[in-house]
Amino acid sequence: MVHAFTCLDHHFVMDVESGGVYKVDEIAYEVIRRFEEKSEAEILDVLSDRFDPKDVEAAYGEISQLKAEGILFSEADPRVAALSGQALNPGGVVKSLCLNVAHDCNLRCTYCFADTGEFMGKRELMSEETGRRALEFLMEHSGGRKHLEVDFFGGEPLMNFDVVKKLVAYGRELEKRYDKVIRFTITTNCLLLNDEVIDFLNREMHNIVLSLDGRPEVHDRLRKTVSGESSSTWVLENAKKLAKARGDGQYYIRGTFTRHNLDFAKDVAFLRDQGFEQLSLEPVVTKDEELEIREADLPVVMAEYDKLARSYYEARRKPETWYNFFHFMVDLSQGPCLMKRLSGCGAGSEYMAVAPSGDVYPCHQFVGEPDFVIGSVHDGSVNREMQKRFAQNHVINKPECGECWARYYCSGGCPANAWQFHQDLKQPYKLGCEMEKKRLECAIAIYALEHDKEA
Repeated sequence: MVHAFTCLDHHFVMDVESGGVYKVDEIAYEVIRRFEEKSEAEILDVLSDRFDPKDVEAAYGEISQLKAEGILFSEADPRVAALSGQALNPGGVVKSLCLNVAHDCNLRCTYCFADTGEFMGKRELMSEETGRRALEFLMEHSGGRKHLEVDFFGGEPLMNFDVVKKLVAYGRELEKRYDKVIRFTITTNCLLLNDEVIDFLNREMHNIVLSLDGRPEVHDRLRKTVSGESSSTWVLENAKKLAKARGDGQYYIRGTFTRHNLDFAKDVAFLRDQGFEQLSLEPVVTKDEELEIREADLPVVMAEYDKLARSYYEARRKPETWYNFFHFMVDLSQGPCLMKRLSGCGAGSEYMAVAPSGDVYPCHQFVGEPDFVIGSVHDGSVNREMQKRFAQNHVINKPECGECWARYYCSGGCPANAWQFHQDLKQPYKLGCEMEKKRLECAIAIYALEHDKEA
């Protein structure tokens, strides 16, 4: 399979199985689009009124040769077909935990998937004892894997900062005891950041995710405090302070756009103008009729991604305006390994989340769903059948993904979104798929042009 598309005034083709991406001229682009469905004579007939027939014949011959050499329209890796019906991670190794250290929050964000921190339960904080057992659970289930990941999450995890500090210290002890390396990360809404907290996070956290939606009027509309007050001024000031103190350390701004700001490229521009260089802006995933992205909105969203891609590409050509946009970052030089391309985030298999109660779930977005309790850190248990169910939930086992050109990049999409919209882990969230494919086209085009000496 080959996917042909146009972005940033250039034509591109991607060979799906090999991952090769090529910038091509208009004739080659038009021939490739028709190559698998029409004969040479039919393609000549269709294109002869636009191009010199000799040029079309030459392009067809070159493309035929590239196919014969396995460069275009290449065959699938035989290892992929062999995984049909199979589970990845058969050993049940867990490499990453999300610790929901706070089922409470000091904001009341309208679109919050976590029910403003309650996770469909009660407001509570994780105890140090439960957190220590969670870290021990990770060690016990990580097998021979040396590098592990732990994310402090909520709600707002800084509402339980003392426990976070103690768990990091205990994690450092366990690293030595088990000969492991833990990468700690944290996601925060920034309200509780101060000098002490910033110093600790910059010292101990491999990455920090800062929640900020963009322009003040956009952020304040949906991200108010418990008392109903605006939060953007406070959040922005604290986020700037942390990013400046962090220097070259990894962080990124993570925002959400809804139907209220389909002009989200302006929010990205606002955040860059504030000095942030690592940005992410995600489409909301909700059934709230006021906020949800609808099918009718897709043309506007796609056009906005095109606008953002153009401004992003131009900005990155100058040191003073350079920045990263998370969804436009893709490495075509080698890409992720085959297993990672198939399994994606590894939810329920390699990656799990722990609630304050000690119950373990497939990921942070399943927390609070009683049917998805996969184990407990208190007794070290794991429901192997459920873990296997998630390990089998990779892109090769999803019927609707089989003919999609983006399957090795999205890995079949988010299982939590699939469950939320279809009550079926194997049925992707279609609107999310369409937006993901558009972002991928932009990302591929940007990467290709940035590495093209003639661009």
